[in-house]
Amino acid sequence: MSDFKVIKASEIDENVIKLIGKDWMLVTAKKDSKVNTMTASWGGLGFMWGKDVAFTVIRPQRFTKEFIDGSTHFSLSFYDESYRDKLAYLGKVSGRDEDKISTSGLTVAEELDTPYFEEAKLVLICKKLFVTPFEENSFLDSSLVDKWYPNKDFHDLYISEIEKVLIRE
Repeated sequence: MSDFKVIKASEIDENVIKLIGKDWMLVTAKKDSKVNTMTASWGGLGFMWGKDVAFTVIRPQRFTKEFIDGSTHFSLSFYDESYRDKLAYLGKVSGRDEDKISTSGLTVAEELDTPYFEEAKLVLICKKLFVTPFEENSFLDSSLVDKWYPNKDFHDLYISEIEKVLIRE
């Protein structure tokens, strides 16, 4: 953590819509001493239940979901544009099929017993508070189901407390 300083979530001064939707993020968790990660571009940050929170969605077939479900914490990490190819790779290849973290060349670090990558520019250490599956009958606009869920593989929504924010110095 020597290259990072701790800030409050309210001190994040980047556009979070751009960070998540355009720049992408890695969702990383540890289960049984193994680490897995996936690239994500959907989610959000906000305030709920008196806490700074992250909203993260994960499809049931993603290998990383097993790691998220098997732990109390996970990290969301963000990178500069020079890592775009690595993020694309980590989003396409499953950790079930190969050791994609080693192949990516990223370096696993830990904070609060939660894995993240040393190369990140911003890291959120998140504690799970709530999870619920998306359900087809909850969509008020059915065109979203047709467009984003043709296989009915609805995401699970996780709301997590942001316990620590690390930003590169």
